[in-house]
Amino acid sequence: KQLVVLRDGRTLIGFLRSIDQFANLVLQHTIERIHVGKKYGDIPRGIFVIRGDNVVLLGEIDRDNEGTSTLEKVPIEEILEMQREEQLSRQQEEEQKRKALLERGIMLCNDTIQDDI
Repeated sequence: KQLVVLRDGRTLIGFLRSIDQFANLVLQHTIERIHVGKKYGDIPRGIFVIRGDNVVLLGEIDRDNEGTSTLEKVPIEEILEMQREEQLSRQQEEEQKRKALLERGIMLCNDTIQDDI
């Protein structure tokens, strides 16, 4: 049983069925785990094929300690709503920071090329 963290921040947990020289993965019985604070929710995804370029971290889950987490499991709908609220508050904070910088004469560039660097 493996945990995979992707470049876009998603966390997947599943059984590793295949891997190649490019780190392309095939996971079976995959779930996507969403964390918000001390709570988490799992979304079943089934068989998942992951391109190796998107893998940030791959690690084996210790099945003996798997159930000893201090996190609270909540229903999918609840965790998705909490995730939306968290993203909205982050966007509002970023907008406030941008306005404060703009008032001081500092203009941020939204160039996507710089984001990749």
